[in-house]
Amino acid sequence: MNEQTMRRPAGREGAQGKSDRSRWIALYVLCVGMLMIVLDVTVVNVALPAIQDDLGFTASSLAWVVNAYLIAFGGLLLLAGRLGDLVGRRRILLIGLTVFTVASVLCGVAQSQEMLVAARFLQGVGGALTSAVILGMIVTMFPEPREQAKAIGVYAFVASAGGSVGLLAGGVLTQSINWHWIFFVNVPIGVATALLAVRYLDKDAGLGFGRGADVPGAVLITAALMLTVFTIVKPAAEDGWTAGRTLGLGAVSVLLLVAFVVREATAANPLIPLRIFRSRNVSGANLVQALMVSGMFAMFFLGSLYLERILHYDALEIGLGFLPVTIAMGLMSIRFSEPLITRFGARNTLYPGLVLIMAGLVLFTRAPVDGDYLTHVLPVMILLGTGAGTCFPALMTLAMSGAKPEDAGLASGLINTTAQVGAALGLAVLATLAASHSDGLRGEGKSAAEALNGGYHLAFWIAAGLVVAAIAIGIALVRAVPASDESPAHAE
Repeated sequence: MNEQTMRRPAGREGAQGKSDRSRWIALYVLCVGMLMIVLDVTVVNVALPAIQDDLGFTASSLAWVVNAYLIAFGGLLLLAGRLGDLVGRRRILLIGLTVFTVASVLCGVAQSQEMLVAARFLQGVGGALTSAVILGMIVTMFPEPREQAKAIGVYAFVASAGGSVGLLAGGVLTQSINWHWIFFVNVPIGVATALLAVRYLDKDAGLGFGRGADVPGAVLITAALMLTVFTIVKPAAEDGWTAGRTLGLGAVSVLLLVAFVVREATAANPLIPLRIFRSRNVSGANLVQALMVSGMFAMFFLGSLYLERILHYDALEIGLGFLPVTIAMGLMSIRFSEPLITRFGARNTLYPGLVLIMAGLVLFTRAPVDGDYLTHVLPVMILLGTGAGTCFPALMTLAMSGAKPEDAGLASGLINTTAQVGAALGLAVLATLAASHSDGLRGEGKSAAEALNGGYHLAFWIAAGLVVAAIAIGIALVRAVPASDESPAHAE
């Protein structure tokens, strides 16, 4: 199919019966739902010390407050996106919002370690069901390239900047009230979002299961992704990447993934059609996203540690320190991404954003032990926020442009999955390398602060290298599509 056929009549059906005003209200409803999910990832990090003191977690068991969520969330995204295509995206969204809201109540009232960890796992299930279908719904509601670029810009801002907002929100809620309220605050947001979704989002029947549900495929992909995330956040982070348990579980993950591919290639009605990976834009954009997020997410984590351990910031000051990232992302994503993508095309807009991210990471390697915020941190935040706000909308446009209309939910779940797995993998690798290098510098006689900072610098250099690799893969794989034709369409 040539590029002129890429405009999608099915997308117009998603917008039928909706006024222009109601479509934009629907977009904001979806973005509020996404913001709630994204905030929850980082808002918990700030509250972890308070949770540990209150419920008596050990240092190792405390990690499960985060890991339980990540395992469910990362493991179910791809399946959730495909279920949205099959049974209706609005239905999956509403189920996800309900599960997430109920789980938030359970987290807030938790008085034991076991209850909190179990509720966090359930929260991850709801988060996956909710977020996996949102991007697919947006590109269906906004089939015209100019409108779609603007809508994706708003979504990209929420999806990318929400993490830094979560740091600030977590600090405010934990210090002014208590850690329970980082979960209770989700309840009114979840209820309101669900009610507005019922009103403003069109019902979609989905494709149906045709000749039956691919239960083996669903089990294999969910098990493979959950085990992969578990291996990254638990044995790899704690025992090292060459430890026997890490290698053993990693091998099982690979075998499950291979079995899934074999199943989908031979199934009469596959859960996830492998045809989607034939698109250079789908495959290339997801690889770029995985590498870029690996560097960016590790920077947020290690950058927070730099502010805390080197500059001695408290939780609220750390949140405020990352606020310029949010502002820059918002300015670029909402105000400038649409005209840039419309004029120059998503592919040409992607690379300047990646270069800015790389420059910010390299600049962070110059931050000294006696650094100050205005000189050594603020410029980094501005570069990273501007770069992310430029390239995230372009990247999502490219990832969705290679998907058929009936695969929009799958493509949406896939881009979210690569982000989550990339973030977990990048954090595990870079945090481990940073800690190892710090130990080595400490053994050479460096002070504790100098050793820690040296480890952070190494991680930032590697993160910058990952972004360079993302640029190279983008140039090699991502297909140039005229700006006027960039809308979700046929997978070439």
